[in-house]
Amino acid sequence: MGSHRTEKDLLGSLEVPSCALYGIHTARALENFFLSGRKVNRSLVHAYGAVKLACARTNRELGFLPQEKAQAIEDACTEMMEGELDEHIVVDALQGGAGTSTNMNVNEVLANRALQFLDKSLGDYAAVSPLEDINLHQSTNDTFPTALKVAAIQQLRMLEREVVALLEAFQAQEKALAHVVKIGRTQLQDAALTTLGREMSAYADAFARDRWRIYKCEERLRVVNLGGTAIGTGLAAPRQYIFKVVERLRSITGLGLARAENLIDATQNVDAFVEVSGILKALATNLLKVAGDLRFLSSGPDAGIGEIALPHRQAGSSIMPGKVNPVIPEAVSQAAMVVMANDQTIAQACAMGHLELNPFLPLVADALLGSLDLLGGACRIFRRFCVEQLKANEERCRQHVVNSTASVTALVSQIGYQKATELAQQVADTGRGLRDLAIESGLLTEEVFDELVSPESVTRLGTPINKVHR
Repeated sequence: MGSHRTEKDLLGSLEVPSCALYGIHTARALENFFLSGRKVNRSLVHAYGAVKLACARTNRELGFLPQEKAQAIEDACTEMMEGELDEHIVVDALQGGAGTSTNMNVNEVLANRALQFLDKSLGDYAAVSPLEDINLHQSTNDTFPTALKVAAIQQLRMLEREVVALLEAFQAQEKALAHVVKIGRTQLQDAALTTLGREMSAYADAFARDRWRIYKCEERLRVVNLGGTAIGTGLAAPRQYIFKVVERLRSITGLGLARAENLIDATQNVDAFVEVSGILKALATNLLKVAGDLRFLSSGPDAGIGEIALPHRQAGSSIMPGKVNPVIPEAVSQAAMVVMANDQTIAQACAMGHLELNPFLPLVADALLGSLDLLGGACRIFRRFCVEQLKANEERCRQHVVNSTASVTALVSQIGYQKATELAQQVADTGRGLRDLAIESGLLTEEVFDELVSPESVTRLGTPINKVHR
């Protein structure tokens, strides 16, 4: 066999590497689309394998594919679904044609892999055809969005597990740091006393909301247009195939998929991806906010706030000896910003669909699945390399409590607003600690002061009425 084989299509003939599992349609896509330098997201490829397996199995059951050929095709689809054919899906993630290049790359690889199972030559499409057999009763326009939804649901489930693990890490820190009283800040200014545990509890609750939102996303994606073929009318697909194929896909994936009642709507309108992306943006927002807080609280450490210490992951400077940077929160922040940008991209791409089809689903797939990958990785490294290992600087927190005028807020219930204001001014004028001045002035005893700034007092909801200044 030579180094190339010749294949033909609508536009003519083209040479394809003789050992390639892809064919002429993929070769043309490689010539046309060298845009992002990224291949199609692997989760989409695996989901495509599941979709093609459901189609082949349905066609075999209905008698449209002979048993031996169908078995070879199904074996190839199973390999794709399990990630064994990833290296052969080579088209660029960004492409014209509403995903046709991805669909044809998949069809050609599955056809040629089936040919290998049948001991036939690669490119022998009279035996197994990418179009007549692999793509039987299908279109890019129903298989691509269906594969995207399957991939997104599977990735959402993995992301949910990572978010749960992250919120549980913050819950563990909530318990571990419940006793550490510190200065709470509003508008970056000292405000009132709280505890590090309470701060961690707020982060845990934010991610608990994200977990619930992500869980509910699956409901938005479970309705698919598989069987609608070109524009949702089921053109060229038998009715019995249309009624069966989603059931087969549901069985293969274990997902609660359902055929859309209005296949035309489900083919032309893709707003569900915008809704899901918005939920991912909410998670990105919380990650960016919390990562920023941890950077801020660990700042210094000697000349900054320094109330917590983040784990040291790597040397921070090529010129400043001893410097260690908060690299994990910084990396998480960058991932969050990319997800926010992807959300805008997805909204624009989904809005650009005209009439019966949206041609920009390759961009939606790249951005949405990319966001899911980024968020899963961000939650994982944030938990493992930062949250689980952060420590309180209890002495620094104590010094802030004793010396900051913000602590005077805890005394208002006992001495009143006016006297508390005068005491705060004395601290500012003299530079002396609040505790010492409050006790020397006779406003409070040591025992009362310490009780008012204790973890129990500063985390109590409200102030007991018998302790309120009148």
